[in-house]
Amino acid sequence: MSPDSEPSPSSSSRDWLFPSHSFAHSFDNYTSKTPKYPRRFSSNPRLSQPLPPDSKPHKTPAFQSVSSSNSSSFSEYKYGGLRRRSYLSRRAETSPKREENGTVLQRNAVVSNRNVGVSEEKTSESKMIAGFYGQRVKFRWHMVISLVIMITFFTSLVHKNFSLHNQVDELQNQVSKLNGRLRACNLLDSTDVIRSISKDSEQLSSEGLKNLALIVSLTLLSIPVVILKYIDYVSKSRSPDNISEEVSLSKQLAYRVDVFFSVHPYAKPLALLVATLLLICLGGLALFGVTDDNLADCLWLSWTFVADSGNHANSEGIGPRLVSVSISFGGMLIFAMMLGLVSDSISEKFDSLRKGRSEVVEQNHTLILGWSDKLGSLLNQLAIANESLGGGIVVVMAERDKEEMELDISKMEFDFKGTSVICRSGSPLILADLKKVSVSKARAIIVLAEDGNADQSDARALRTVLSLTGVKEGLRGHIVVELSDLDNEVLVKLVGGDLVQTVVAHDVIGRLMIQCARQPGLAQIWEDILGFENCEFYIKRWPTLDGMPFEDALISFPDAIPCGVKVASCGGKIIMNPDDSYILQEGDEILVIAEDDDSYAPAELPMVRRGNLPKDFILPKSAEKILFCGWRRDMEDMIMVLDAFLAPGSELWMFNDVPENDREKKLIDGGLDLSRLMNISLVNREGNAVIRRHLESLPLESFDSILILADESVEDSAIQADSRSLATLLLIRDIQAKRLPYREARVSQVHRGSFSQGSWIGEMQQASDKSVIISEILDPRTKNLLSMSKISDYVLSNELVSMALAMVAEDRQINDVLEELFAEEGNELHIRQADLYLRKGEELSFLEVILRARQRREIVIGYRSANAERAVINPPLKSEKRRWSLQDVFVVIAEKE
Repeated sequence: MSPDSEPSPSSSSRDWLFPSHSFAHSFDNYTSKTPKYPRRFSSNPRLSQPLPPDSKPHKTPAFQSVSSSNSSSFSEYKYGGLRRRSYLSRRAETSPKREENGTVLQRNAVVSNRNVGVSEEKTSESKMIAGFYGQRVKFRWHMVISLVIMITFFTSLVHKNFSLHNQVDELQNQVSKLNGRLRACNLLDSTDVIRSISKDSEQLSSEGLKNLALIVSLTLLSIPVVILKYIDYVSKSRSPDNISEEVSLSKQLAYRVDVFFSVHPYAKPLALLVATLLLICLGGLALFGVTDDNLADCLWLSWTFVADSGNHANSEGIGPRLVSVSISFGGMLIFAMMLGLVSDSISEKFDSLRKGRSEVVEQNHTLILGWSDKLGSLLNQLAIANESLGGGIVVVMAERDKEEMELDISKMEFDFKGTSVICRSGSPLILADLKKVSVSKARAIIVLAEDGNADQSDARALRTVLSLTGVKEGLRGHIVVELSDLDNEVLVKLVGGDLVQTVVAHDVIGRLMIQCARQPGLAQIWEDILGFENCEFYIKRWPTLDGMPFEDALISFPDAIPCGVKVASCGGKIIMNPDDSYILQEGDEILVIAEDDDSYAPAELPMVRRGNLPKDFILPKSAEKILFCGWRRDMEDMIMVLDAFLAPGSELWMFNDVPENDREKKLIDGGLDLSRLMNISLVNREGNAVIRRHLESLPLESFDSILILADESVEDSAIQADSRSLATLLLIRDIQAKRLPYREARVSQVHRGSFSQGSWIGEMQQASDKSVIISEILDPRTKNLLSMSKISDYVLSNELVSMALAMVAEDRQINDVLEELFAEEGNELHIRQADLYLRKGEELSFLEVILRARQRREIVIGYRSANAERAVINPPLKSEKRRWSLQDVFVVIAEKE
């Protein structure tokens, strides 16, 4: 229990005064009317019950504090003899329950009042902050305006003081002059007095104009400051709720200025010119206000201060010096901005030239779009082709930095022979970049395939062709597109139409590998024909040959060998190896093999003895055994071509890491019908071509030819594919060397083909007592390495594809010739033994050999002697006779057997 509730001592021990009921009632009325005064002491009792540890101490009920305060005030004013203790004890004894209820209610009311108070405090605090922020912005704004007004007023006041001082001096001088005039009035005329007065009035009016000019200049200078402050004030005075929805005025103004400078290319020089004119005008007005010169002289003087900041050193007086220093300072800023603008313009121009952004102003040039490892050999072939013209122009555009492209081209180890190579950075998919390289004026456009995935490369080539066909100016030249997959050739030709000539790199290499596997030594022949270093194909019309049989035209060129006719009556179709009885018609063109397009011409028909063939027989075909190491995307096409070339009973072994169950599915999906294979049978072996244990499981010594293919799994990386092919080649050579005794026995027992043991082809087939190995190499650098080391018989690389691209770029008609020579049907290159055309010890000219070969419907284009390292295509001195050996061989164009 609280001390208030304890029983009080007896009344006999103390003198207590208990007020009556009426007195207490009057006391309550009085306290309700009496103003409340702050309490000095706490009304809480001294002793109380202990509170729980997690609860807050409750406050004393409100009515106790009110009553105690009122009682003290009452005793102070009227009832000073009453005792406060007796009154409180009485009320505590009479109403204990009322006090407890009141305490609870009071506590709840205090809590609710506290919450309301907190919310009201937050609201009032936010209002106070907003009001304070607004007052602060308003105060700053007033300070700025007041400062501008004070500066203007102070400046005008100073100027007025100086001007009044000058006017006082002038008036004193005028008074002295007038006094002198009055003294000598007899010497002065009345007209002179009037003129002097008018001059004085004009001087006073000019002083007013000068004051006005100074005020105007100061006002114009303060206007930008006022505008900026006003914009800042408007931006800050907006309500915070609209900030997220509406952009501030200062940001809008900055955005507009940024857009203006970005959209208009001459915005910066124009802004600099306007700033210079404003400075000159304002400086001229200010000088006009503080000097005695006229306005024109002041404007000129202001320009001299702007142009040369040192001219202000001759100024005299406080006002002119202050104005001249200000103009000179503004002139230095303008000169710095002009210097930066000029420097940026020059830097941008040089940067544009460095990065290859400038336009190429050329015509009849060769345009190459893209970058790959074939670019080096392609540029070499184009340089050789343009050597007879004194050099040409080749433009290369790729998505690379111009400096990097030029650095890579400079590292290429060959002579450009007068040909200039221009590099530009850009994308062939953007019309603006195509116009930058004068695509409409190019005589040939070569689209290179990208290194990597074949489908992605062909898709990009297709989009490039679409971009080229969309050039508004049209195209003067044709488009040569390098593709990676034969299946995409139809789509590209459908998009490009007659403008497009396609070269499928994968297909070209595959067909060449098959031909070289059947006829070792043919790779060197193809390198000579496809490259521009020796002899190549040319098509030209010769009107003097009209009406002549093709057999006579065949021996009419002393420096070329005719191979076919472009028949005008058949829409320009090229017929290779036509009949001897074909008569050349008007408009027909002759297809020849020559050293250059201007190195040959028809001559008078020579007298050549035909003669007879020593024997007429058909070379028998023997079954062959060929090994494919690796898996290509066009494996089904190679199998179909090989089936058309090989003799019945031949075997094709396929050794790769593709599961045998998946091979048949891939071949069928590629369009191969296994039931239609007539001459070969497939033998599947699964294994890794770079693991020796897997290779040793194969009868490597029994194969006639081994083709090491660039595997499909690593063809995206030329270096990785070449490394794999090189490892396979070394392993096969080592295994064959260890199995040499069995090979020697087999060679001594079996005579392969119809070639003699001393013939060139026989040497190729039995070279080093090993099988002929054809390696597919993607990187030309690896090809040079293998050629020098001589660990592979023949290396076919992408360099042959570059040669074909260059040849088709020079003459689009050659593409039809190459397609026929690579196809399964029609004509192809063959290597024939000499005993088919001549007898032992017989002396014949090359023209006589040509006519004898016509009896077999063949065209002889070259030969190789038994003791020579390379074949001779289009030999000179065709009419001279020489003694041939039976070990010599001839290179002919004949129909496929």
